[in-house]
Amino acid sequence: MLTDRNGHSHRPAGAPGGGQYAATARRESELDLADASTPAAGPDRGPSPCPVPAVGHEQHYWVADNDGTASRKTMAASSGEYASTVPPRIVGLVIDLPGELAADAEEAAAALARFDSHARGRLGRDSPALGPMSAILLRTESASSSQIENLTVGARQLALAEIGHSTSGHAAQVTANVRTMEAALRLADHLDEQAILAMHRELMQSVPGWADHAGRYREQLVWAGSSGITPLGASHVGPQAELVPEAMADLATYLRREDVPILVQAAVAHAQFETIHPFADGNGRTGRALVQAIIRGKGLSITTTPPVSAGLLIDTTGYFDALDAYRAGDARPIIERFAAASRFAAHSGVRLVDDLATQVEAGAEALHAVKLRPQAAGWRVLPHLVAQPVVNARYLVERFAMSDQTAQRALAQLSEAGVLAERTGLKRSRIWQHAGILGVLDAYAAALRRG
Repeated sequence: MLTDRNGHSHRPAGAPGGGQYAATARRESELDLADASTPAAGPDRGPSPCPVPAVGHEQHYWVADNDGTASRKTMAASSGEYASTVPPRIVGLVIDLPGELAADAEEAAAALARFDSHARGRLGRDSPALGPMSAILLRTESASSSQIENLTVGARQLALAEIGHSTSGHAAQVTANVRTMEAALRLADHLDEQAILAMHRELMQSVPGWADHAGRYREQLVWAGSSGITPLGASHVGPQAELVPEAMADLATYLRREDVPILVQAAVAHAQFETIHPFADGNGRTGRALVQAIIRGKGLSITTTPPVSAGLLIDTTGYFDALDAYRAGDARPIIERFAAASRFAAHSGVRLVDDLATQVEAGAEALHAVKLRPQAAGWRVLPHLVAQPVVNARYLVERFAMSDQTAQRALAQLSEAGVLAERTGLKRSRIWQHAGILGVLDAYAAALRRG
């Protein structure tokens, strides 16, 4: 499913439902690198563009199927000729980066590397909080990526979803995106088509009605626009389904190149992926997970997941406009957006790590204040509250292989020290939360919404 920048979405044809198309097979060009041309530059254009091959188009005729809600007038206007995208090949793409843009991209990449080092240094390489910190950064990135698709959920509901108690309709989808990001990092060293399919499978396999599409290239047309029954008038119409496998094979080969600056490669690969739109739904979230796989696989960040999607989220209009510019033949805006998003991720990520680490340190001080013995179970749980600030006894039993009695004792120790608070007031199915950590995460998300 594609979503336009006003939040309107539609169900693509055949996934399930939609219309039919009849090809008239007038393809403008079989594009390759020779088709790269410089977009028209005017006196007010500003910085020089970075020419890349613009997409081509081919003409088809769409026969709309009524979804049961369209009027006769709407149906009459919904059938007709449309142009679908023909993605260019990029396997051998060489971009002539202006000096200042190349420096900007390298500076942003260095900022991500410094952020990764800061997280390790702030906590210590052997700190039991380092793994949980990496986990919450990944969850933050997943939530920001989902929010770009208008899937918003608070930190508490997302943590509740991890223990099976969320009441948010979006929490399950954001949790699925967490699993997608996890798969992206797990497969980063072997980033090929199968890895991308695996990421998509993690995202979509639990979504009702979409299991048959999970981890499979689409077999129908998709488009970006407010209409669910016709691509006519859409802002972007994806390639015909039969073009997807070859385009994805070309992209996977491009990902194996080692002669492209990492952030430039991530920006171009992401834009190309979104242009291909290889899946019936979940392309945006899968495409941003792909960015994290590139960052990890190329060694730019080896410990943490920098919240790059958070940087994109603060200017979604600029992000979508940059994708449009890439399709029109100028890679400069998407490279600039990724450089800016990476700098934001590094800068805001440092603050987030520091604020969360402060909460853990305050918790340790509280346990010391009540003279909790070093071997007590509460100490073992404390650093993991960064990743899971809402817990119950069952979670502790499963996560730490504790007995139920030990889990209850740990919760009591943390509660007596004021680290956790029980919020249900029930005698059974009780849930504890760390208000400080939730507050830090919600404040970070609120700052993103303010832009």
